[in-house]
Amino acid sequence: MTKPKKCRRIGVLTGGGDCPGLNAVIRAVTKSAISDHGLEVWGVADGFLGLIENRMHRLDMGDVSNILTRGGTILGTCNKSDPSRYKVGTDDAGQAIYEDVIDTVLANVEARGLDCVVCIGGDGTMSGASRLIERGLPCVGVPKTIDNDIMHSEVTFGFHTAVQTATDALDRIHTTAASHHRVMLVEMMGRNAGWLTLYAGTASGADVILIPEIPYDIEHICDYCVRRSKVGKAFTIIAVSEGAHPAGGKITVKQMVEDSPDPIRLGGVSHVLTQQISERTDLECRATILGHVQRGGTPCAYDRILATQFGHEAVELLTKGTLNRLVVMQQSMITSVPISEVADEQRRVPPDDPVLAACRAVGTCTGI
Repeated sequence: MTKPKKCRRIGVLTGGGDCPGLNAVIRAVTKSAISDHGLEVWGVADGFLGLIENRMHRLDMGDVSNILTRGGTILGTCNKSDPSRYKVGTDDAGQAIYEDVIDTVLANVEARGLDCVVCIGGDGTMSGASRLIERGLPCVGVPKTIDNDIMHSEVTFGFHTAVQTATDALDRIHTTAASHHRVMLVEMMGRNAGWLTLYAGTASGADVILIPEIPYDIEHICDYCVRRSKVGKAFTIIAVSEGAHPAGGKITVKQMVEDSPDPIRLGGVSHVLTQQISERTDLECRATILGHVQRGGTPCAYDRILATQFGHEAVELLTKGTLNRLVVMQQSMITSVPISEVADEQRRVPPDDPVLAACRAVGTCTGI
């Protein structure tokens, strides 16, 4: 495919895990493209899988009405459909067979007459988009993830809603912890980035915040919990990221999903810590894993606004011919960067992060 001089018909897809605000972006892209520029918009079902299987349908204004506040995605999504490494079957030994099906994607896009595809997703989706761009398919990206780990963007839509959900859970755990005089651990998503745990832990006043960027010392954590119990603090709240790990140790892997672009599924570090703290301190401990509840529900006001801005900017980029770029937030301004610069990268909490510094200043333990 060659780069079009002007976009007249565009596709839009949502890839990777779902998150609050996806529908707000779909709405903004569709309405901006139709009302401001007279474009045709085609919704691609289930992320890249829809491109591979040629499952697309035209979107009109009615299709995206009343979806601003709805969680999830009306287009569906899939996190096992990387066109450059797509599972097509198994061999006689039961091993998966993968093929590069990008040529199939290009043929389907050509047949539908799409001039550009708006890819809404996280780092995995942008990595997939980058490989499509290399083969000649123009794309514009919109950053989505509750992990807030997209490179070159200060914030992604979905993050603030997830922070509020996790904060609400931590607030509720407080009452149980206080009533039973327990050490309560709450495990949150984020993979190898601790933004969600750091922000929710800070907002709830967690006593201990453990994130992947700061390998923890279990003895230090235990000493901290014991000291609290000796000075009249009858309970301790520990906010822990699923990617947290001990200094010199490994992350806790829940399972491996071989046919996924990101095969490692984290989870269970809170249970490991619960056992270790109980054995070392004789304090009663309990663990709660929030899991996918963090992804669900209606987006908060901030995420609705941000998603709308991102979707509108994506259309502005493609109509100006500024393709193969990702819409981002930098210094509180909407701008864009090449998708190639965020592919296969992850933005993590830096040592000098101001929120992290504030936590330490008020006495929060970070595991070291």
